Amino acid sequence: MRWTRREFVVRTGVAAIAATLPLDRGGAQPQRASRAGDRVILCNEDSDTLSVIDPGTNTVSTTINLTSFDEDPRPPFRLVTGGVTPTHAAMMNKPLYHGAVYVHGAAPSPDNRLLACTGRGSSNVYLVDLVTLKPVGNAPNPQAGSQTNPERLTSGILVGREPHEPTFSRDGKELWVTIRGESRIAILDVAAAIREAGGVAAGAVRRYVECLNGPAQVWFSADGRLAFVISQKLSQLEVMETGFGADGASQPKRRAVIDLKAQDPFGFTPFQKTTPDGKELWLSHKLADALSAWSVEPQPRALDTVRLGKLARPNHLEFVENARGKVIYASLARVDDGGPGGVASSQLAVIDRAPPPGHRKVIKTFFTHGRESHGLWTNPENTLLYVAHEQDELPGTPNAGQTVCSAFDVSDPLDPRFVAQIPLGELALPSGKLRNKKSINLVYVRPGARSQTA
Repeated sequence: MRWTRREFVVRTGVAAIAATLPLDRGGAQPQRASRAGDRVILCNEDSDTLSVIDPGTNTVSTTINLTSFDEDPRPPFRLVTGGVTPTHAAMMNKPLYHGAVYVHGAAPSPDNRLLACTGRGSSNVYLVDLVTLKPVGNAPNPQAGSQTNPERLTSGILVGREPHEPTFSRDGKELWVTIRGESRIAILDVAAAIREAGGVAAGAVRRYVECLNGPAQVWFSADGRLAFVISQKLSQLEVMETGFGADGASQPKRRAVIDLKAQDPFGFTPFQKTTPDGKELWLSHKLADALSAWSVEPQPRALDTVRLGKLARPNHLEFVENARGKVIYASLARVDDGGPGGVASSQLAVIDRAPPPGHRKVIKTFFTHGRESHGLWTNPENTLLYVAHEQDELPGTPNAGQTVCSAFDVSDPLDPRFVAQIPLGELALPSGKLRNKKSINLVYVRPGARSQTA
């Protein structure tokens, strides 16, 4: 079998990474960094696209289109002047545009077969089939031609003003979407949402549940009995009893509201996640430059507050646990001079989770090889970490003008090693190329395998 030069470089690079990975518990074979079908999905807020990275090659395999930019060839939509088509940013505000506006939040279903993502500007939720990598509900475009898209984008499911993060219930039958511009959560029946995305009036939104103002995200306890709600407007953490029945439908009731002023005096907590063992809930306090940890129970107790440094501005956090250690990584939005090769870069903070509660702290930071780091996610083996970035790379750098994703070998969680900086490239539209821009959320998916939401 003969390989091309590109295949040789890719295969030997992946083999080099795999050689550094720890043996599995049986000690027979090293854990594989990725498997066929694995994908890394990034939400690109400014281009309204989803970049799909193949972690086997660390290249963009496809871009999923959530913009209706090229669906209609008529002048009232295109508004071409002097042969120049307006930018995507300009077209999003035109009356005939019905595509996504500011694709932002994302979460996989418990079986990694369905992705929910939010258009925070268009007030809706889109569902993406993670096997076919197609939005659920797209239809043939009756106006398709040489200058128009062959598919017409689904309108998704309308949920409310500024939907931020979607979260699947542990059995995957419901989707809870925090409506950040309001004080409520939209709870969707997933089966009905799939039908509604296809244009059938299916009553996808089962109910709205009142909650604290400015809800940013919901995360469920491991047993699914509790839901934790954070806010970007209040210094509070809300706890709900979910009341899931045998049919998967919830009956939420408010259980407690926890004061977070000591941890987050500014009332701006955008992200949360439970530890792999389900015993602790960690929160990211962006304006307070800190993380905090809480016990997972109806009346949570404060366990840790970890200060990250002046203007660190943490976005997301991720847990990595394997035979060599267990850590928390926090993405820092701050961009620092003097990164690798003298190029400005953000950093990730590393918190060692081995010490008991009350003694966890930052032990080091490392550069992400990108600017304004945001989303984080690890592979199921906890040996690879991917990082999303909001800002483009600077002029004069290898990927100048590109939004990039970075990959790290974290087979030793305490000593991450840089693997690749991945430019996200463009979406090819009939009228030209649309650059994938401003990545927010990032998820690593393996269809059919148990996800972090299970």
